[in-house]
Amino acid sequence: MGEVKLIGSSGSLFCTRVEWALKLKGVDYEYLQEDLLNKSELLIKSNPVHKKIPVLLHDDKPVVESLVILEYIDETWKGYSLLPQDPHERATVRFWAKFVDDKCVIGSWQAMAMQDEGEAKAKAIESVQELYAFIEKQIEGKKFFGGEQIGYLDLVMGWKTLWLSAMEEVGNVKLLDPEKFPSLHQWAENFKEIPIIHECMPQKETLVNYFQGGLNYLRSLAANKP
Repeated sequence: MGEVKLIGSSGSLFCTRVEWALKLKGVDYEYLQEDLLNKSELLIKSNPVHKKIPVLLHDDKPVVESLVILEYIDETWKGYSLLPQDPHERATVRFWAKFVDDKCVIGSWQAMAMQDEGEAKAKAIESVQELYAFIEKQIEGKKFFGGEQIGYLDLVMGWKTLWLSAMEEVGNVKLLDPEKFPSLHQWAENFKEIPIIHECMPQKETLVNYFQGGLNYLRSLAANKP
């Protein structure tokens, strides 16, 4: 099926979900570690619009944006199915995947990044928890979002298993309490037990440093604005 390369960064939740998909499909690939502070010519050439990771190169043809890449992988390599076959179910998981990336990930980052420890931060945490309440309802009574086996939405939500706890540590916040979100908590425990998933996870210390470094960089840019 051709040569496969993945341009990514080991701390990126968006890159890891692509690795999970490739491994579930049994696809051999070469991982090209990207220096995000000194972006390579290959990355800029492959994703000239956003210049962001991940980028999947399939026979040197680039596919960008992690959600798009997941669908490309599912359509290109048969066998293990990531997306459901039913059109309505496919549309539904696409909706929730976009909700997770546009709302939950960004909201969690914003809550982590807030330096104000007062009412503003409390409201930010409350807003994020309201978002996760929608996801909690989606997983209630299920082992995985995909049913009895992990699928597209499980890979998209997979960042909750480790990346979110690193965010919580960096930001000194608690966004997902197991008592408030028992179904999500149990799902995360089930998800982490899958060998392919566990093997691709970085160390939590790596993620803490990754988020802290990103936060420090953004704060330095803000401080140096004229």
